[in-house]
Amino acid sequence: MGSPIGLHRVVEPAGVLPQAAYRLDPSAAIGADEVRVRVERLNLDAASFRQLVGEHAGDGDKIRAAVLGIVEERGKMHNPVTGSGGMLIGTVEEAGPASPLGLRPGDRVATLVSLTLTPLRIADGLVRWDGRTEQVPCDGHAILFARSIAAVLPEDLDPELSLAVLDVCGAPALVARTLRGMLASPSRVDPAVVVRGSSPDVPVKEASQPQDRRPVRVAVLGAAGKSGSLALAAARDVAAAGPGAVRTVGVVRDGAERERLEATGLADDVVVADARDAVGLATALDVVGGAADLTVVCVDVPGCEHAAILATAAGGTVVFFSMATSFPAAALGAEGLAADVTMIIGNGYVPGHAEYALRLLRSDTGVRALFEARLADWAP
Repeated sequence: MGSPIGLHRVVEPAGVLPQAAYRLDPSAAIGADEVRVRVERLNLDAASFRQLVGEHAGDGDKIRAAVLGIVEERGKMHNPVTGSGGMLIGTVEEAGPASPLGLRPGDRVATLVSLTLTPLRIADGLVRWDGRTEQVPCDGHAILFARSIAAVLPEDLDPELSLAVLDVCGAPALVARTLRGMLASPSRVDPAVVVRGSSPDVPVKEASQPQDRRPVRVAVLGAAGKSGSLALAAARDVAAAGPGAVRTVGVVRDGAERERLEATGLADDVVVADARDAVGLATALDVVGGAADLTVVCVDVPGCEHAAILATAAGGTVVFFSMATSFPAAALGAEGLAADVTMIIGNGYVPGHAEYALRLLRSDTGVRALFEARLADWAP
C-alpha cells in the first residue's frame, strides 16, 4: 500500500504533494491501491495550450516537442509557465485489489484530476498529434492514486466530446451551487431600495417585499468557450428550477464569437469586450443592465482580474475558473478598488460535477452545438 494521495510517487522535492512536486515517478508497476490507465488522448488545459502556442509561434512540431519534453523531464504534464496541465481519457489496464475507485480492467475512463499531479509516461512520441489542438492523441500510461477521481465514459457520447466536457465539468457545478445560494439569500434585493450602514458595525436595513427583488445578473467572461458555455447553461438550468429570476450576459472577444453564442440562445445578452480592459468591460455591461451579481471568469489569457472585479456589483461574487488567473492580482486589485466582493477559486471539483456537466450537454442543444462546433474545428 502506498500513500493514498501519491506521496510515494514524488521523486523531488521530498515531502511535497504530487501537484507541487517537480518530478513524479511514472513507473508502470502499481501498488495495491493504484490504477494504471492506458492513455488514448490527453486534453491540455486552455491556458497551457495557449501559452505553448504563443511561445512557439504556432509551430506544431515545436509544440509537440515541448509537451514531450515536459512529460519526460517531470513524469507528468505540468506546464512550468502556467502551472497547469489538463486531463486524459484511456482504458484501465490494471486495478490494484485495494483501490477504492471501483474501476475494472477494460473500463474506458476520463480522469477528473489534473495532469499536474498524475504520473504519466508517453510511449509513442505523440506521432499522431500535429501540435495544433488541445486534444492530443497518444499512447502511454498514467497512474491513479486512491484519492484520485475518474469517471467511466458514457456510451452514448463520442469519447472526444466527453473529454472536452469533463475537462471543465467543475465550472457548471460550481456556478450552479453559487447561484442557488444567491437566489436563496433573504437579503437579495435591488440596491436602490437598500439603506446601507455607514460602517460594518451599523446594520443594513433591507427591503423585504417580493417586488423589491430583481433578477440576479450573471456575467460570464469567455462565454463562447467550453467552461463559459457550460457556466451559462448551468445558470439557465438553475433559473428554470426557481425560485427567483436570473439574467445572463455572455462576454466574448469578437463578432464571430458573438454570432456563434447568439445562435445558441444561451445568454440573454451578448457583448463584445476585451476581458483585460477593466473600464471597457464595465462600460459594455452598463449598456445591458450594469454590474453583475455573479461574474464567472472563463478566459484563458492572463490579466482579467481587475476587469472581473470592476464588473461585479458591491456584495457580489467573482468565480475565477481560469488557470491564467493571478490570485495576488485579484486580491490586491479588489483591495485597491475598495471592492466588497467575494472571490472564489474554481478548484475543478464539486460532488457530482461530471454527471451534472454531461446532463447539461445532453439536455441543452445550445451548449452541445458549441462543443460539437469546437471539435469540428479541430478535425484534420
